[in-house]
Amino acid sequence: MTTTPAVPTPATDKLVLGSAPDSWGVWFPDDEHQLPWNRFLDELVEAGYSWLELGPYGYLPTDPARLADEVGRRGLKVSGGTVFGALHRAHEWERTLAITRRVAELTAAVGAHHLVFIPPLFRDEKTGEYLEPPRLDAEGLATLNSAADELGKILLNDYDVRLCLHPHADSHVQTQPEIERLLDGTDPDHVSLCLDTGHVAYGGGDAVGLIHRYAERVDYVHIKQMDPDVLGAVAEENLSFGEAVKRGVCVEPPAGVPDPASVIDALNEVDARLFVVVEQDLYPCEPDVPLPIAVRTRRYLSGCGLGARHQQG
Repeated sequence: MTTTPAVPTPATDKLVLGSAPDSWGVWFPDDEHQLPWNRFLDELVEAGYSWLELGPYGYLPTDPARLADEVGRRGLKVSGGTVFGALHRAHEWERTLAITRRVAELTAAVGAHHLVFIPPLFRDEKTGEYLEPPRLDAEGLATLNSAADELGKILLNDYDVRLCLHPHADSHVQTQPEIERLLDGTDPDHVSLCLDTGHVAYGGGDAVGLIHRYAERVDYVHIKQMDPDVLGAVAEENLSFGEAVKRGVCVEPPAGVPDPASVIDALNEVDARLFVVVEQDLYPCEPDVPLPIAVRTRRYLSGCGLGARHQQG
């Protein structure tokens, strides 16, 4: 287990700290177990964050003017949007494109230039039931790569928004080979990586190694940690990601893997300004749980050299 550095490293301006609804237990646009969106925004400010990712479309207001007002009057800024879609399913392309355009338009309207694209899970988040085979065949892989290239081109040309593909537990982009195959098979001009350190660890990968090998593709970061004991249970008991979250697989630093300080050191070597967004999957959780965790996490990451409060867009 790592510990907070005794002497905090000065925070860098190139790594900009933010957080997301996910860290407040929000997975869905609307769910009875989730906090109201206005409480999330208020607590985000109380926890000391000034940047946010939008989270599932429909959770926060989708009217651009209202969203800009709600965010702006709290002194918050938007780092990026979030969208879910199945690029490996050719028959869903038009639907996926329509949804992504809607989210990209909102993202651009509030001044952000990154769209985090999360692939669908092959197991149900609530029941654990398998919805698809866990591995794509050659046709599915080719469809995924081709669709990602096309979508990335559309987003950049029409909205000045970068497509940031997000590896995710229980998805077809989860393991290190799957992530590398995606990056090697797509156009770097149009497809970037949202490096989620926790999901990479969940899939048995090496986040620091990915940063070093694909530095030019890392355009956005989700920073989180996973409990190695729960990861062991995932492998032994074939747990779904939803069940793993209920068992506490996502932990606040420095209790899990990977070591945030090592990740931050590697990110500092990337020749780009990067948003580093805290995500700790908490769904479902009691309403008073997220805020204290968010405060402690921000303080810990600040001690690792991430997250100066003076950082501005």
